[in-house]
Amino acid sequence: MKALVAVKRVIDYNVKVRVKADHSAVDLTNTKMSINPFDEIAVEEAVRLKEAGVIDEIIVASIGPKESQEQIRSALALGADRGILVQTEDKAYPLQVAKILKSIAETEGTEIILLGKQAIDDDNNQTGQMLAALMGAPQGTFASKVVVEGNEVKVTREVDGGLQTVALDLPAIITTDLRLNEPRYAKLPNIMKAKKKPLDEKTPADFGVDMTSKQQIIQVEPPADRKAGIKVGSVDELVDKLKNEAKVI
Repeated sequence: MKALVAVKRVIDYNVKVRVKADHSAVDLTNTKMSINPFDEIAVEEAVRLKEAGVIDEIIVASIGPKESQEQIRSALALGADRGILVQTEDKAYPLQVAKILKSIAETEGTEIILLGKQAIDDDNNQTGQMLAALMGAPQGTFASKVVVEGNEVKVTREVDGGLQTVALDLPAIITTDLRLNEPRYAKLPNIMKAKKKPLDEKTPADFGVDMTSKQQIIQVEPPADRKAGIKVGSVDELVDKLKNEAKVI
């Protein structure tokens, strides 16, 4: 059984995001980049399934600039077997990513497709659902537990009312949530081995996907600075401020 894991290159979650002076985009100059944290959880889950004897091979795919090789190599160091970089300098939107992943999954014959529920840069939370629709395959989103039994995978989902478990026929798409697992740290010997693992380079054109954007970014603004809190002397004063200043009641 093969697993396909999608990883995205994003600004490291510990880094404070800066906006360019002309407000045209986020400033990436000398900025530390990492695997999207939710995607790293997906890699960890695939590795655990392989260690349990469920999966034979893990393929990691990323759509982005040439520098995305770094994130693929990081996933290979964590235990994935080979990587595919679909190189593009254009911004990849969810539908374009889903179309490319569909082609890779069908070409490779993968039965489990894992990806983070969302990326921390744009927070779209769309790619997994679009991929499932394009493939006509069942999906288990916001997964907090994954159990593979034969040709079926049981996914425990985090929903508003608590937890929901769904049984999906393979092939299936699973998007990972925070509580699914805690990713391991890559060991130095595995980091060295990852440099020799195969990494194929493709382009969106190889999959017949047009990267022309149908969206236009007008302006990028940082969030407003949060005002310091204040202490109130009474419940009446609190209610007054919530009603007349914050206007939340």
